[in-house]
Amino acid sequence: MSAIDTVYNYYLTTYGKTNASSRYESHKKSELRDVYNKIVKENKEEPLYKIDMTDDVERFIIDLKESARQTKNVTSFLSGDGEGVEGVFNQKIATSSDEDKVMVSYIGDGENVDPSETFKLGVKKLAGPQVVMGKFLPNSKRDFEEGNFSFDLDTSSNSYEFQFDIDGSENNFSIQQKIARLINKSDIGISAEIVDNGEGASALRLQSRQTGLAEGEEYLFKIQSGSSWNEIHTMGLDQITQDASNAIFTLNGKEHNALANTFTINNEFEINLKGVTESETTIGFKANVDSISDSVDTLLSSYNRLVDLGKAYGLKNGYNRLSNEVTGIWHTLSEGLNSVGIFEDEEGKLFLDREKMGEAVTSERAEETFGILDGFKNAMSRESDKISMNPVKYIDKRVVEYKNPGKNFSAPYASSVYAGLMINEGL
Repeated sequence: MSAIDTVYNYYLTTYGKTNASSRYESHKKSELRDVYNKIVKENKEEPLYKIDMTDDVERFIIDLKESARQTKNVTSFLSGDGEGVEGVFNQKIATSSDEDKVMVSYIGDGENVDPSETFKLGVKKLAGPQVVMGKFLPNSKRDFEEGNFSFDLDTSSNSYEFQFDIDGSENNFSIQQKIARLINKSDIGISAEIVDNGEGASALRLQSRQTGLAEGEEYLFKIQSGSSWNEIHTMGLDQITQDASNAIFTLNGKEHNALANTFTINNEFEINLKGVTESETTIGFKANVDSISDSVDTLLSSYNRLVDLGKAYGLKNGYNRLSNEVTGIWHTLSEGLNSVGIFEDEEGKLFLDREKMGEAVTSERAEETFGILDGFKNAMSRESDKISMNPVKYIDKRVVEYKNPGKNFSAPYASSVYAGLMINEGL
């Protein structure tokens, strides 16, 4: 169990808080069925092997899977909704002059859009949630009688009743934990956590997932109780500490407000406010050449990340399958990629000459340029699919038994993403 904990802890601390879901990770049933069939086929053909599952191997597999996932998202974007890289070149991509404070995405249909049009947006205040900060109570003591208790949590649209018991063995801290679990498990848009003051006392802190107050609303949630009023008052949950607040921003000098920090303007721009601005931010469109260069740069970063992973593992374990496969893409396509501004440095990393790329996509040979870029994108997409299907293929392992050629069978119950994997902790 400790080995599994180590894997999950590494994944959560390295990727859990930074991974953002992508629209390219939503799939049709037919696509999921295709993935399943490929996994079953991998298990059908893959020999049985043992692996020395050290921390380095576990981390390498996780890093490899995540790198493949990110690469697949990039190549899916560069597919331009079926039009290839040329489709991305023709897309309208919004940009913000201060992306740390104001993020923007273009969500319109692209019709009747003036790419030179800009507008100004300033952020005076971010939307905030409602907070109820309870009273700090000594952890080891108990300020409550034994018995059955309940309280009501009211929102603008619903009312929820929570019931809990207190027995003679519980202290303030365990009672706070019990109430926090009740609220979090209910999944009603309120999160509960226990705050420690470092002096042997703790308090319950409740926060709404929603932000802002609509006109006529006085609160997002409120806790009250009749029979258990003393217990709720003792914990300090009957008073609102911080009211929910609306975002306040200016659009071309005129002040507006919004219930949340994410909203749309004219059904064309999705705005995500990240911080208060000192001056107005300019929102507009990227030039086509800049957008295609940025997209290709992202793909090169994915390539370089796989190169780094392959080198690091190869130096330590002497197994270079990943490095050989990834660099093989460059060796096959290098002549064409050089002609459009993509080059290799001394460390085997790829970099982009933006000026040469700009000339290549705007010249008479633009169609040839997009063909070369599509070839590179497709090769990276195929590589990411192979890695995702069976990352263990890229680590050194001890083969125990090969399958009988032509007489093997599917093993659907063994169709894990790590095809053929059998862990032996004793190795």
